[in-house]
Amino acid sequence: MRAWLIDEAEHSDGMSLEEIKTPKPGPDEILVDVRAIGVNRADLLQRKGAYPPPAGFDPRRPGLEYAGEVASVGKRVTRHKVGDPVMGLIGGGAYAEKVVVHERDTMRPPAYYDHAQAAAMPEAFLTAYRGLFMEGGLMPGQWALVRGATSGVGTAALQLAHALGARSIATSRSRARLDELAARFKSQGMAQPYDLGLVDEDDGLADTVHEQVGGAHLVLDFVGAKVLADNMACLRDEGRQVQIGVMGGTKAQLDMGVLLMRRLSLIAMTMRSLPLERKIEMARIFDERLRPLFETGRLRPIVDRTFDFEAAIEAQREMETGGHLGKIVLVRD
Repeated sequence: MRAWLIDEAEHSDGMSLEEIKTPKPGPDEILVDVRAIGVNRADLLQRKGAYPPPAGFDPRRPGLEYAGEVASVGKRVTRHKVGDPVMGLIGGGAYAEKVVVHERDTMRPPAYYDHAQAAAMPEAFLTAYRGLFMEGGLMPGQWALVRGATSGVGTAALQLAHALGARSIATSRSRARLDELAARFKSQGMAQPYDLGLVDEDDGLADTVHEQVGGAHLVLDFVGAKVLADNMACLRDEGRQVQIGVMGGTKAQLDMGVLLMRRLSLIAMTMRSLPLERKIEMARIFDERLRPLFETGRLRPIVDRTFDFEAAIEAQREMETGGHLGKIVLVRD
């Protein structure tokens, strides 16, 4: 089979499409014929040597998110048969024609969605759901501030907040980006994606949030260090920040007195490094809680653009420009 491999040469961050041995499923595993792959920031960071995969996964093989069909099954597999559609998250190696996964560490794609749309669901929607509701404890009627709202996780978070009765504040680098996001939702027959849109770089962001809504109950952030102070200032007392990335740096000063006196919470989470049993739990949560929302049209993946599997380098370059709205997906015919 073919798979994308990160170059091993020193100071190189390139990739090449190479022939490697097709894996065989173990007794409790399935072999998936991959038809679409979600492109994520983690893939770019891994290519640059900044985000290695969990133990047991080849550091040369990027890719976290796949959709496809079952090609073969292990002798103890009971949940799947050859030809079943599946999608899911994997610690690494999804940029390939086939992957092996535990039979329970998969999700059934919602009805009415193709492979490209299915590949745009797992990382974005499970990350957003876990961050907002499981870790962040967001309740109906509360306000969630979503930093980087035009990303895949950002657009998922806005939809989830609306679908489950909360309210959202979307931030982006420019007003034009927010307007473009609203237009994209409208063109797909979807509701306005946010209740309040604000520009990241505007002075007085926290003042505006407090004036408009009394402060956010929760901030969902993957920017990191450079916006930490702003995020904390945007929160109302007893508010919570859930950190899902550090694209803007890892080191920041934190006034513990403010954290203490205002009873704020700072929570961090990742999806990629979860142990198998937690990943199986998240797959079950998708099946039970999120799939019905997709099948009734209350949630939809936002696919910005698709690239052929052979054009993975071009797809990553497009992500690096930051010009996309929603997900970028690789597809195989």
